[in-house]
Amino acid sequence: MTQALINYYFGSKYGLFEAVFIRRGKTISDERLRRLHALRDQEGKVLVDDVVRAFLAPTIALRETPGGRRFLRLQARLHTEPAEISYKLRNEAYDGSTRAYVQILEEILPELQAKDVYWRVVLMIGAYMYAFSDTHRLEELAPGICDPNNTDEILEQIIAFVSAGLLAAPVVLPGKA
Repeated sequence: MTQALINYYFGSKYGLFEAVFIRRGKTISDERLRRLHALRDQEGKVLVDDVVRAFLAPTIALRETPGGRRFLRLQARLHTEPAEISYKLRNEAYDGSTRAYVQILEEILPELQAKDVYWRVVLMIGAYMYAFSDTHRLEELAPGICDPNNTDEILEQIIAFVSAGLLAAPVVLPGKA
């Protein structure tokens, strides 16, 4: 696509970036909400592992295509951009679904304060951004031991890790007990 076409349709390269990010991000967000509604509609107790899986599955599925992998790297990079660039896009794409997940986690983890849930959701996002973005760090750190290309293994490992963090006792700051 030429710069002239980019400018015509999107106004600028940033406009193209914004359109791509919002389109893909809203698709992820919509799928997260669909999965969350399915969890709420099921019979029985909603488990933390199931909530984490429902949140992460739409994103890890992107690893299966070259375009999806590029988007994951783009998304990870956006998190390092200045607030005036990143906050608007992230909020537009993900705010609704992320808040819905915070709400269900507050419901199923009543022993946690809201601040603990928010911290842990943000830490979950950071962990999956790193794990899903093809940094190849695991290949360097544990060659032949772990397979960072095995999407199922990545998903199960991060679900176990994040769920354990969500189920941990509430944080008590030193000197605040």
